[in-house]
Amino acid sequence: MDLTGKVAVVTGSGRGLGLAYARALAAAGASVVVNDVDQQAVSDAVAGVEAAGGKAVGVTAAVGSTAAAEELVAAAVEHFGRLDVLVTNAGILRDKVLWKMSDDDFDDVIRVHLRGTFTCARAAAVRMREQGEGGRIVLVGSPAGQRGNFGQTNYAAAKAGIAAMARTWAMELARARITVNAVIPVAATEMTKTIPAFAPAIEEAERTGTALPDWMRKDEGLGTVEDVAGLVTFLASDSSAEVTGQAIGIGGDRLALWSHPQEKKAAFRDGGWSADAIAAAWAEGVGAEPETFGIPAPKPPTGA
Repeated sequence: MDLTGKVAVVTGSGRGLGLAYARALAAAGASVVVNDVDQQAVSDAVAGVEAAGGKAVGVTAAVGSTAAAEELVAAAVEHFGRLDVLVTNAGILRDKVLWKMSDDDFDDVIRVHLRGTFTCARAAAVRMREQGEGGRIVLVGSPAGQRGNFGQTNYAAAKAGIAAMARTWAMELARARITVNAVIPVAATEMTKTIPAFAPAIEEAERTGTALPDWMRKDEGLGTVEDVAGLVTFLASDSSAEVTGQAIGIGGDRLALWSHPQEKKAAFRDGGWSADAIAAAWAEGVGAEPETFGIPAPKPPTGA
């Protein structure tokens, strides 16, 4: 996969998944703008990319505002002359159940994830349309946004919105040959390391330097952050020119295409539906096979 001559901005790329994306894009030949709120993380990430033979510059900024988004695009243009790829990875967590979640808990997550994705994508789209040579916008979603997750009202809502924006922007930017897709990653990060079913296997793999067990890599589709980066590189490349408006999952040994929400079953009644009519027909009609919700709990094999 050759990204030579392309320029990418990766938000939230000082550590974790974002850093893996930035490194993979640079290894494929792209020049990369690294971003994080932590100046030291930015400096270390840039130094790591350059030490591996890549090209990178850093921008320390909190994603969310229009000013931050425009600063990132300006850095790409100033240092490398153009912008071809945007990866909106920046995010924070403020997990609490609904009745304990404060206004700030909700607003902070929405500002970084949802508004940050919007402002950065808008700034990138403006620049890419001006260049007139197409482009790639890769949004980072989550299984929580696809299915919901306990204690993550704010995060799940933001990630569901990101998937919806990917489908909307894929339509709006098609004439400009700018593709927009959502990546749904699952990887061993600081967050997933705390899940009781995963923690022992992750700790063992890190201690011994061995791979995660097959039940995690295949059944749960969970691997390292590097396992996820190949999809981002593919979506940044010319090879993905016909791929747009999709939500694509990746983790461990699993690559998957998520379905879009659609009507599962419909019923019709002359004159419309009263509450009583719905109640009488629900259990054996459209409600006969209700949808599941929530991320399924991991099930390690006995003895794992």
